[in-house]
Amino acid sequence: MATELKLPDLGDNVASAVVVGVLVKEGDTLEAGQPFLELETDKAVMEVPAPEGGTVEKVLIKPGDEVKSGQVVLSLGGVASPAAPQEPAPANPPSAEAPSTPPSPPAVAPSSAGQTPPRAPQAGGAKPSPLPPLEGGRRLIPAAPSVRRLAREMGVNLLEVLGSGPAHRISESDVRRFAEGGGTPAPAPTAAPAPALPEFAKFGPIRREAMSGVRRATVRSMAQAWSTVPMVTQFDKADVTEMEALRKRYAPRAEKRGGKLTMTAILLKVVAAALRQFPKFNASIDTASNEVIFKEYVHIAVAVDTPSGLLVPVIRDVDKKGVIAISVELGEIAAKARDRKLTPEEMQGASFTLSNLGGIGGTGFTPIVNWPEVAILGVSRSGLEPVWNEDKGEFEPRILMPFSLSYDHRLIDGADAARFCRFIAEMLEDPFLLGFEG
Repeated sequence: MATELKLPDLGDNVASAVVVGVLVKEGDTLEAGQPFLELETDKAVMEVPAPEGGTVEKVLIKPGDEVKSGQVVLSLGGVASPAAPQEPAPANPPSAEAPSTPPSPPAVAPSSAGQTPPRAPQAGGAKPSPLPPLEGGRRLIPAAPSVRRLAREMGVNLLEVLGSGPAHRISESDVRRFAEGGGTPAPAPTAAPAPALPEFAKFGPIRREAMSGVRRATVRSMAQAWSTVPMVTQFDKADVTEMEALRKRYAPRAEKRGGKLTMTAILLKVVAAALRQFPKFNASIDTASNEVIFKEYVHIAVAVDTPSGLLVPVIRDVDKKGVIAISVELGEIAAKARDRKLTPEEMQGASFTLSNLGGIGGTGFTPIVNWPEVAILGVSRSGLEPVWNEDKGEFEPRILMPFSLSYDHRLIDGADAARFCRFIAEMLEDPFLLGFEG
């Protein structure tokens, strides 16, 4: 008798995924715990182990299909005893420092009538807010593990809380407000829905192509950042003539260590020093509590151009590493990004972002702040320009690197941004300063 094999839980806050590859075919023997699917969720590709084994009688999905937890994907015959439950790595894994606590139930099953159980009135007599819709017969709770833990400690049922974040995501502030009897706040205003597209086919041939998980994630994050952060961009230039000479001089030393001494590696170290000097740029805004969260760590995300789209892996504790060590790590993580081998942990926790388009070209651009960060540095292609030398009384060729700083104007003023940019320029213009400030 055939048994239906359902897709296991994809992880916290992951409602669906796109099938990248099917690792078995009809007639294959599948063992419990053996990877049988490759799925793409937002910015990560992961293998999915089988919860039970048997002979594959029918494959019900194919590459390109969108699948959800609980969906039937295979038909098995001769089912073996299931192994201990295994799940793919969650998209938002809990912090390694978090204490081990039993997970909060992610959903409740609907009643036989297809309705969710009645909710208790909210504290303070507040009128219950509408919950997010059902997904595949389950009520998903959009909350991070730390928020779930806080809710358990405060005795709050997350099913009764409507988050104030995008897609009703619940924050710690929402939980505390609910526990104090304030009810659930109204969701933050969202942009008006996009108007319907015209019928392009009447003008000529068209071709439709499904967005990849990377592109869909970019659409969501960029739309959220654009509608949430009031951004201003500051432009500047740095004379990197001496720094370029130094980079070429020490490039062989980096190569012996397995790295490539690029300007991006040097910029990471310079930016880390700037973030220590100007901690406001290494912060986030908590509008729910009217607080500024200053981060004591310096984790910098680096935008990497890949065939699948833009990926932004994170290099941690940049301020504690030397330039050559940074160059080695940068090369390794960029290669993993291009091969789609990044783990969710390697794309989380950034406090600032660096985007260097100098290798492609351009004279300047306005990068979008990667919320909840408050600033991002964009670097364009360096070039020779005539610069007046006051001492010599003549123009001389110098290598100038244009860069731009986009920032959240709610926290950072224009004068702060100008000082931040000048600090970066001075560090690049005089490599000796890196030994003092870096």
